[in-house]
Amino acid sequence: MKTFLRSLLGLYLLAVLNACAIPRWTDGEVPFVPTPVGVVDRMLEMARVTPADVIYDLGSGDGVIIIRAAQKFGARGVGIEIDADLVRKAQANAFREKVEHLTEFRVQDALSVDVSEATVVTLYMLPEFNAKLRPILDRQLKPGARVISHDFPVEGWVPDRTERVNGDFLHDHTILLFEIR
Repeated sequence: MKTFLRSLLGLYLLAVLNACAIPRWTDGEVPFVPTPVGVVDRMLEMARVTPADVIYDLGSGDGVIIIRAAQKFGARGVGIEIDADLVRKAQANAFREKVEHLTEFRVQDALSVDVSEATVVTLYMLPEFNAKLRPILDRQLKPGARVISHDFPVEGWVPDRTERVNGDFLHDHTILLFEIR
C-alpha cells in the first residue's frame, strides 16, 4: 500500500510541476519565469499605461509584457533581454500578434541600458538585481515615470501601491508600483 501511495504522490507531483511555470536560467543572473497574462494586465493597469507611454521591460523574456502593452493600450515598448533565443522568440511573438511596429526587442544586459526615454519600466527580477538597477533608474528616469515590479521590491524604495493577485495554489503574486518624483 505504501508503494502505491508513493507512486500516486510521485505522479501527482509530476503533474503539478508540469502545470507550473518552471524557471529557465538564461545567460544572465536571473531565471526566466513567464509572467501570467492576468498579472501582466494588472501590472499595466496599475501603471496607468496609455498610448503616449514608452515602456521598457528589463528582462523581457518572451516579450509578453511589451506585446500586451501594445495590443491592449497601443503603447510603444522596448524589451531588454540578455538571452538571444528569448529575444528571437519575443520578436516572432510580436510579429504573430501584429504589433511589431510598436515593439522592439534587444539583446542587452539590463544593467547597461539607457532607460531615460521610458515613462514606465517593468521588472520581474530578483531583489539583488533590482538593487543593482536602482541607481540606474534613479539617475535616468524623469519625474512622473512609473516602475512596476512583479513580486520583488526595489531596495530603498517604498512602493506607492502594492497589490496581491491570486495565482495558483503554490504562489500568489505581488505587484509593487513606484512613482518617480
